Amino acid sequence: MRSSDREPLSGIRVLDLCRVVSGPFATMQLGDLGADIVKIEDPRQGDESRRYGPPFVGGESAYFLSVNRNKRSCAVDLKSPAGRDAVLDLASAAES
Repeated sequence: MRSSDREPLSGIRVLDLCRVVSGPFATMQLGDLGADIVKIEDPRQGDESRRYGPPFVGGESAYFLSVNRNKRSCAVDLKSPAGRDAVLDLASAAES
């Protein structure tokens, strides 16, 4: 049995549309428990916490890197019809 098979939320996908502090911290904990987290960010600036610092690691905020570990990130323009449809498709796949 792989370690990921023993994680309590293994096989659960979470669509993370949160920004800044509490939301990313909550989804970080879900990821730590094995959930597959897909973080959606604004393509123009990303999550504001990318710029929180110092300290910075490789040009990114250490805070941002810590609360967004175990996540995959996707830049989507939620103001466009195509972006909205893409996120709705992701949400549909996350609930199944």
